[in-house]
Amino acid sequence: MKIRRINPIGSAAQIPASLSQSEYHKIAICNWPQDYPYAPAVEFAAAHSGSRLYLHYRVEEQSSRAAAAEDLGRVWEDSCVEFFCAPQSGSDRYYNIECNCIGKVLLCCGEGRHERRPAPKEVLQDIDRWTTLGGEPFDEKPCGLWELALSIPVQAFFESGLESFDGLKARANFYKCGDLLSTPHFLSFAPIATAQPDFHRPEFFTSIEFE
Repeated sequence: MKIRRINPIGSAAQIPASLSQSEYHKIAICNWPQDYPYAPAVEFAAAHSGSRLYLHYRVEEQSSRAAAAEDLGRVWEDSCVEFFCAPQSGSDRYYNIECNCIGKVLLCCGEGRHERRPAPKEVLQDIDRWTTLGGEPFDEKPCGLWELALSIPVQAFFESGLESFDGLKARANFYKCGDLLSTPHFLSFAPIATAQPDFHRPEFFTSIEFE
């Protein structure tokens, strides 16, 4: 998968229009259909400006939930989209950038599921977010189609020393989940060959290239 380079986008609210002509990719692989067959419609587009990564998600699901009201909360239990990325070859370190449908972000890095290190406050503050569902938490309810856009600085990879996305070759996966929704679901962009849902499996990441 290639992530094209574009001119800088001023704010996350401008990302949907700026990426409207981009290729959208589906997050549609239901890796555990016997236990979790539900698959909401999810797609995303990605681009970068060298210093920032732009992501636009479009989600249509039966119901949505946003209980996590602050960054670094349990956003995966809500209606959540996720980008996991290992930016350095030869390193086991990868980053999880998870965001619920009201724009609350969980960003950590580490070498596995356990003992992950959270992003510094100033890094989280520099992630610009836009969502059609506003920023206030809510209990599960029907929302239909919702959209989320993120403008992520290269400093989000805060232990990797990256200075630009230009020419970066990395490995990554994109996810959609909702652990505590009335119909839990766990979808991925690239397939995951595990017996139970587990997104912290970098061995199943796919190659991505920043132009």
